[in-house]
Amino acid sequence: MEGQDQHIKTRVVKVDSVESWDFYLTQAKNQGCPILVHFTASWCMPSVAMNPYVEELASNYPNVLFLTVDVDELKEVARRMEIKAMPTFVLMRNGEIVDKLVGANPEEIRKRVDSFVQSIHVHVA
Repeated sequence: MEGQDQHIKTRVVKVDSVESWDFYLTQAKNQGCPILVHFTASWCMPSVAMNPYVEELASNYPNVLFLTVDVDELKEVARRMEIKAMPTFVLMRNGEIVDKLVGANPEEIRKRVDSFVQSIHVHVA
């Protein structure tokens, strides 16, 4: 796997189907991997503006699976997760929602991700 890393430009995985959403959730749950989901829409400028920031977070937290979901492409996933506004950031562990943050607030997202990751390390240790 290590040789493939240099070919991957992004650490944020774009979910393109309900099947892949279910796959990533199941895989992360089985591996005990926490997830951050960025619910976005191409027409929502605050969401689009957050993309580089989410990329930066993803590179700072390699043990977290970062997913992005376009709510217009995956209405079913947005409905299941009760997403009402963009951008919405959802932190998940073991298939359960741990935290949800609505709005483009980089500092708040960083704080929440940081404390989320810290809480996981406490549980693991």
